This record gives sequence, C-alpha cells and structure tokens, in this order.
Amino acid sequence: MASVDVLRRMRADDVPAVMEVQEPTSVAGLSGVFPQDTHPFPREVLAGRWREEIDDPTIECFVIERAGAVAGFAALADDEVKHFGVALEEWGSGLASAAHDELLARMAAAGVTRPWLRCYAANPRGRSFWEKHGWVETGERSRGPMPPHAELLTYAYDPDSSGTGTTVAS
Repeated sequence: MASVDVLRRMRADDVPAVMEVQEPTSVAGLSGVFPQDTHPFPREVLAGRWREEIDDPTIECFVIERAGAVAGFAALADDEVKHFGVALEEWGSGLASAAHDELLARMAAAGVTRPWLRCYAANPRGRSFWEKHGWVETGERSRGPMPPHAELLTYAYDPDSSGTGTTVAS
C-alpha cells in the first residue's frame, strides 16, 4: 500500500493553527497531568516555544496535514521525538499512525538507530498509542519542565515489539 506524506515543515505563520489544534488536544488528553483549574493551558508560552524551536537548526518542526489543513504537530531533535499530537477530531482516524510512520522513516533516513521520546506517566492514551506502535519503556524517569513537573517516562522504539511501526535498525 502506498503511503501519502502527511508531514510538512512548520513555519512561524503555522503557529496559530498549531495552537488551535494543540490546546483542545492537550486539555482533553492531559487533564490528568495538567488540571485546568490549577494549571491552565499555557497558550502563549507554548506558541513562543514553537517559534523558538522553528528557528532552532537542531530541531525539525512539522505540521501534520489532512486535506491541506493543519491537523497536528510533531518535532524531532536528532534521535528524540520531542512533540507529537493530532487534532481531537482525528483521534482514531489513522492520521497519527501515518504521521508516526513518516517520522520514523525520516529518522531512519537520517541514520537514527534508536529513536526515543518522553511521555507523561499520567497520559494513558498517549502511552497506549506509543506502545501499540512498538515503543517500550526504558525504565528511565524524569520530570516535566512545566508545573506541576509531572513524571515523564522514557520510551525507545523497538521494532520487534510490534508489527505496526516502521522498522528502524537496532
């Protein structure tokens, strides 16, 4: 089956559309991490971070597109998947899986042999997505950079743990 590219490089003028996707997705998916009554979505902080990362030559920022519209976001830094998410209306549609596979293919083409990422421990939907796609916990724990500094779990891609992801050399 031929794949269709869903990623394109993010530009500074994409940031408002990315925020329109990221805010409701984050509120819905991370309410166990960031209760909105005590830790509301930091829209301006995250928009500023995106702008900084777009300008950082060590980070590749992408929008995930559906029919030419911004439907998600992703960022890579060397062998790390820094950010990843799709719009609420895309949950379960297969778009996130397509973007995931395209990210892995890009990383493999760049010579990455052991991709990794961090996922909030209190994000069961996110953890399930990564595990379904062949990512395994490494046992490494850390804390998130923003209050309440919630626990992050480190995952590494293991193509032998699932048949759904793109194979990356070990």
